[in-house]
Amino acid sequence: MTFSVVNWVDVFLRKICLDIIRESLKFCQKQKGLILRGYVIMSNHVHVIFQAEKGDLSDLVRDFKVFTAKEILKAIQNGPESRSDWMLKRFEFKARSNQRNSNFQFWEFGNHPEEIFSEKFFWTKLKYIHMNSARSGLVSKASDYVYSSASNYVRNEGIVDVAVSSVLIIDFTKPGSIIEINEW
Repeated sequence: MTFSVVNWVDVFLRKICLDIIRESLKFCQKQKGLILRGYVIMSNHVHVIFQAEKGDLSDLVRDFKVFTAKEILKAIQNGPESRSDWMLKRFEFKARSNQRNSNFQFWEFGNHPEEIFSEKFFWTKLKYIHMNSARSGLVSKASDYVYSSASNYVRNEGIVDVAVSSVLIIDFTKPGSIIEINEW
């Protein structure tokens, strides 16, 4: 799934906003049965691979998005954010275009969900998620990016616990199909 900030506003340049996402993932793991398989927090969107241990995944996603939106908006309104007026105007303008919102809309509607239907597809999606930080030039190796689960897979450590999948599917019959964890 991908959670995108409206108008691709670069909110996750500030540690306080990054930490809200991190802490919310941890809370959902402990209190709501979130099984997190992989994630990356970029400047204006979050990619995740997760599932619900019990209950409905859509409820978990809704609760996560509602809580993080409220907390991040509070941080923008109350914190030392030089772009707060500009950001809040963007979120307010977007909220006016939809009756489901009150004052602000932080997240875009929709999550771009894709069902993981095979191990190979899982590893393809996980690689895409992990390589976001390297492709965007933030780091040379994805596992060096703090706000990603790549280090959980490479070094078995990270700022959020991840249910690390241990089976790597490699199709030697197809050139370019080998997933290079060393890139991470």
